[in-house]
Amino acid sequence: MAKLFFSLLFFAGSFLAVKAQKAPVLIIKNNEKGFYLDHKVVPKESFYSVGRLYNVSPKYLAAFNKLDLNKGLQIDQKLKIPLTDTNFSREGNSGTPVYYKTGDKEGLMKVSGNNGNLSLAKIRGWNNLTSDVVEKDTRLIVGFLHSKEMPSVTIKPKAVTEEPVVEVKPVTTDPVKTTDSVQPTQPKTDPVVDTKPIEPVVVTPVKVVPANEVNEVKNNATELGYFKSSFDKQVLQTPVTKNETITSGIFKTLSGWQDGKYYLLIDGVPPGNIVKLTNPATNRVVYAKVLGEMMGIRQNEGLNIRISNAAAAALQVTEQDKFILKINY
Repeated sequence: MAKLFFSLLFFAGSFLAVKAQKAPVLIIKNNEKGFYLDHKVVPKESFYSVGRLYNVSPKYLAAFNKLDLNKGLQIDQKLKIPLTDTNFSREGNSGTPVYYKTGDKEGLMKVSGNNGNLSLAKIRGWNNLTSDVVEKDTRLIVGFLHSKEMPSVTIKPKAVTEEPVVEVKPVTTDPVKTTDSVQPTQPKTDPVVDTKPIEPVVVTPVKVVPANEVNEVKNNATELGYFKSSFDKQVLQTPVTKNETITSGIFKTLSGWQDGKYYLLIDGVPPGNIVKLTNPATNRVVYAKVLGEMMGIRQNEGLNIRISNAAAAALQVTEQDKFILKINY
């Protein structure tokens, strides 16, 4: 009887331990080899059991960690679990959520850049966000691990209720009707005669501008960008000290196509500053706001800045990987 009791107790404890182990919080990290997860080895684990848990080849797992597959693992040993096309996906909304932990003053644009330029729409949808501003240490879903050994969930975005649009109509007042019996009477006065001499009226000729020239002026002003006036104010406070020719790339954003709000990522310039961008190949100019830095992201190697795709279009950039720009700030 005692043996039966202890056997049941052992199986119950094992079941709870397995359940606890199968619900980890997966935090994505990045190094020169790519994206990965951290794993701490527990008793009786091997390259093969860890490989099954994360749906990754044991041989590749050992190579990724520069370990000998034949020597086995030690308890509490830390492994890096590679995220590849076979076990990690950023399509759909099902699987074991993989999270990104935000840093200080890190908005969705930087989160996107730190995760391989992940679509902002996907980040908002998976995390039910209504704003691009997030607090430090927030866990955001940035993809899904696919493994039969891991619990799978399906993220369902919350229904968005649109606020009713209230049409504001101008208030009109009917003119006050008066009758002869209630009209006020005014005393009769003699007309006042102005004795000043009449000055000649000078008529200034008006230059007629063709419609196509007007449209061209408007288009040029719009293509400079929404932040042109902010740059002019910035220069009055802090004169331009940098005039460099650099190598640039592109990141995708939904902003700028209609409102002219262009953005860039650059090291050493505080977020919020405005930078003048010039394409020497076309002499096109736009003004872009700094969103964050470039450092620490493997995809940015060989680049000095990244600009939004709307800014690249306004500058008439034809290259997609690398191109030359002039910057002033």
